[in-house]
Amino acid sequence: MTIYFVAGEVSADNHGAALMRSLRELDPGLKLIGRGGPQMQHVAGKQFKNWIDDAAVLGLWEVVRKYGYFREQFRETLKEILDSKPDAVVLIDYPGFNLRLARALRRKSQRQKIIYYISPQVWAWNRGRAKGMARLIDLVLCIFPFEADLYNQSGLHAAFVGHPMIERLQARRIKAERDSNLIGLFPGSRMREVRKIFPVMVETAHLLLQTKPSLHFEVAAASDELAHVMSPATAAFEQLQRRQVIQIIVGETAEIMQRAWAGMVASGSATLEAAYFRMPFVLIYKVAWPTYLAARAVVNVNYLGMPNLLAEKEVVAEFIQREAKSDAISRAMRRLMEDTSARKQMISEFDAITGKLGGSGASETAARAILKQIGEKGGRLVTR
Repeated sequence: MTIYFVAGEVSADNHGAALMRSLRELDPGLKLIGRGGPQMQHVAGKQFKNWIDDAAVLGLWEVVRKYGYFREQFRETLKEILDSKPDAVVLIDYPGFNLRLARALRRKSQRQKIIYYISPQVWAWNRGRAKGMARLIDLVLCIFPFEADLYNQSGLHAAFVGHPMIERLQARRIKAERDSNLIGLFPGSRMREVRKIFPVMVETAHLLLQTKPSLHFEVAAASDELAHVMSPATAAFEQLQRRQVIQIIVGETAEIMQRAWAGMVASGSATLEAAYFRMPFVLIYKVAWPTYLAARAVVNVNYLGMPNLLAEKEVVAEFIQREAKSDAISRAMRRLMEDTSARKQMISEFDAITGKLGGSGASETAARAILKQIGEKGGRLVTR
């Protein structure tokens, strides 16, 4: 049995690798092919294509700049699937590419099993698209409970499997006391995010030091390349302070979140990770203005951060685009650092939010659902 995967971002690569491992445990003879990142390639083998470094882009302008690249990759992916004739195609997140691919595959074959894992967030930008997706996709595996209800109401067969983040983060728990002088900085995993957001974080750190000189900061870098990009800003900062105040650490996001007293976090999956590890934080996000304006035109949600969306209220203060100013952010941070009741309230809200994501075992649940769907010649899986 052969399954073809398509993942185009770092988080999808992590989730895809966990899913692949669960599939292999259930059926060791599976052939796993496709394209994703280094984690998925490690599970599947060298025949699996690692394209994450080029595929993971953010925003409208960045996609337009690489249009030729994506057009060529789309053609190659479609050809690979048609040539390999897999028993199923599993699309992981990455909706701009993967929804177009699902449409092209469905035109080629009505019998091709197409399964979507980490479902597209159409509830944020166009709920009407769910009905169109029902004609393309056999099964959607959702990581948020409200998504399954929304999709099923639109005629798209969906199942809530739980959030794969939970099992990954459980393994990263450490025994550590929080350092009341440590602030964590989490500027994102994409180059363009870091270039926009990290300078604001450094400016905020400067303001916080003026009120509490004993503070120090740890930056969670997603890669050595991003650490290199951030290092000039930290070097200039330390020259001004005449001591090492900001330390960049690669690959220890979970550890920093468990030791820091509070944090500044770029919008994305890291906000849920911070909630899981009960670290009080503020959300910061900045993108290129064309990207922001294009998103504002189509996104229809009250909040950007997933903790706020799941709580259906503002649990975490959001500083987006022109509101991402160091003076406003520093005021919010000081409240989280100094106000005991505000910290306790936020942590309590975090516990309720992460409780909605299910326990461990999401990858195994998703793997079983995929194998069941492949085994069903005509029917479709409806619920978990």
